[in-house]
Amino acid sequence: MESTGNILSKAMRAIASSMEMPVIILLLLLVAVSVFMIGWIISEAITERRHLKESMPWLIDEINYTTDTAGIDRCIRNSKLLVRQKDALWELIAHPDVTPLMRESLAVRLIQQEQAFYDRRLKISDVIAKIGPMLGLLGTLIPLGPGIIALGQGDTITLSSSLLTAFDTTIMGLIAAAIAIVISTIRTRWYTDYMSILETLMECILEAEKKHHAEA
Repeated sequence: MESTGNILSKAMRAIASSMEMPVIILLLLLVAVSVFMIGWIISEAITERRHLKESMPWLIDEINYTTDTAGIDRCIRNSKLLVRQKDALWELIAHPDVTPLMRESLAVRLIQQEQAFYDRRLKISDVIAKIGPMLGLLGTLIPLGPGIIALGQGDTITLSSSLLTAFDTTIMGLIAAAIAIVISTIRTRWYTDYMSILETLMECILEAEKKHHAEA
């Protein structure tokens, strides 16, 4: 009759063995998503980042010199800001009847929405950077059990197959994580720049409108 320890060991071995294929599939998916994200960030750089060539001092001066909402709208429309930045600024000036305090609250809300949008984009690569090495480690350890057994039995073919699987899964996990870390780093710098521009322009618009109301 088998001891309780042997039964538990076989149960753990069965569970670990059953996880090998799901782990490999997940690693392949992570690598595929990482490759897709490379194309995504290249497309983002071409379609968005490349067009962000606005001269901030010039745009701030233009907004400060305007005397009404129509003038601010024209400045935004003629600028080279991102589409999302323009939409947020237009939303800010689209409610001329609200009080200055309500407009400031709206500006804060719009900034929070933009930050949440960029955080969701960053979360994808951040998650891959965290779980890639973990899955790679699982894919390394799971085949080592049968490999060690094969080593004890002198079965070098099974041993070499187990070691090859272990090395391959480690490499896939590290590749996915490395790509995700690079993408997160680049995007964090881009999105911080985008948010800084948006916050500066919103403050400028609020100040210009306060000055306009004071002069009226």
